[in-house]
Amino acid sequence: MVHYYSADYVMPVTSSPIKNGVIAMDENGTVLGIYDNDSVPKDVEIERLKGVLIPGFINAHCHLELSHLLGKIPQKQGLVKFITEVMSNRGADDDLVQEAMAAADRAMYANGIQAVGDHVNSAISAKVKENSKITYHTFVEILGLKEEEAAQKIDEAREIEFNFDSGHASITMHAPYSCSKALFKAFKKSVSDDNIISIHNQESEEENKLFRYKTGEFLDFYQRIGFPADEFKAQARNSVQTYMSYLPTGNKVILVHNTYTSLKDLDFIRRMGRDVVMCLCPKANLYIEDALPKVSIFEQNGCEIAIGTDSLASNDSLSILDELKVLHKHFPDLDFSQTLKWATINGAKALAVEESMGSLEVGKTPGLLLVKNINHFKLTDKVEIERIA
Repeated sequence: MVHYYSADYVMPVTSSPIKNGVIAMDENGTVLGIYDNDSVPKDVEIERLKGVLIPGFINAHCHLELSHLLGKIPQKQGLVKFITEVMSNRGADDDLVQEAMAAADRAMYANGIQAVGDHVNSAISAKVKENSKITYHTFVEILGLKEEEAAQKIDEAREIEFNFDSGHASITMHAPYSCSKALFKAFKKSVSDDNIISIHNQESEEENKLFRYKTGEFLDFYQRIGFPADEFKAQARNSVQTYMSYLPTGNKVILVHNTYTSLKDLDFIRRMGRDVVMCLCPKANLYIEDALPKVSIFEQNGCEIAIGTDSLASNDSLSILDELKVLHKHFPDLDFSQTLKWATINGAKALAVEESMGSLEVGKTPGLLLVKNINHFKLTDKVEIERIA
C-alpha cells in the first residue's frame, strides 16, 4: 500500500524545499516518489499536514550504556571531574542498565532519530540494539595508557565488537588523553580502511594544556588512577595536531565535541587531507564545560559537520532537535536548511548509511518527520517534532 503525505513544505535535504510537496511511501517506509503539487499522481488520497516534512535525524554520537546515569552527575564541573564521576557511578545492576537503555532507545526513536553512532565499553547494549527500530553503528572504545598493553587492549575491543552487527560496528580510540602512543600505532596497523573511527577531541582545554605544556588537571587525574606520566612529553601543540598523524590515513574519522578546536587545528586537519567529520554535541558541552565550540570557524572552513547528543550522563534528553535549538539560540545567524543537513545527511555519511537514510530520496528508508510550529524556517523553542513514518 502506498501512502501519500503532504505539508506546507517538504525538505528533501539533498535538493531544494518543495512548497506543498508530496511524499509517497510504502508500508516499509521506502520513498517511492517526491512530487510538487502539480506533478503528484491523480486520484490518490493525500494526507495533508501542517508544517515541514523532513527525513529522520542521525545522532552521530551517543553512549547508550550510560543511560542509567541520568541526573546523577553534577553539571559544569569540567571534563576531568566528569570523567571521574562517570568512573565512580557507572557500575549498576544489569537489569537497571538494560531498562534505562531500552527507555533511551524508545525515546530517541520517538524524537525522530533514525540512526545512532553509539560508543560502548562492553557488549551490554547488544540486545537493545538488536531489537531496536533504530540503526546503530557501534564504536567499541579502546582505552589504554600503558604501552605494554596495546595489543591486549585491541584484542579485547575485537571480542566486544563481535557481539554487534558486523556491518555496523568498528573499533575506535577513545580519546588522546586516554590512549598511549603505542596504542595509537598498534591501532593504525590493525584496522581496515572501512573501519570508521570516532574519537573524542578537544572536549576540554585541559586536553590541550596536557599536550602543549604537560600541565593541568589530567596530571592529577593520572596520579589518582595510578598512572605515572613521567614519560609523557609536552608537544608544544594542541592534542589533535599531535595524534592525528598516528591515525590510519584512509579511514573516515569523526572528531567528537571539538569544543576547544582552533583555526590552527582546522588548518592542520585540512592539510592532512583526511576524511574528517566534526561532530558537535552542544548540550553536553554546556553540561560538562559550560562552553560551546566556535561553530563559525567550522562553517567558514567548509568543515563537514554532524550532530550528536552524547549520553544521559551529560544531557537531560537524547534529542537532535534539542541540540539544534541550542545551536540556533547561541548562534542566531545559523540557517535551518544548513543545520538540517548537519542533523541528517552529514551524519548519515559519517556513519556510512547515506545509501538508505539521511535525505528524502526515492529508494531510501529515511524515516519521515513533521516539524511543527516553525515559521519562516526559524528554529524556536516552540518547534516540535512528530514522527510520521
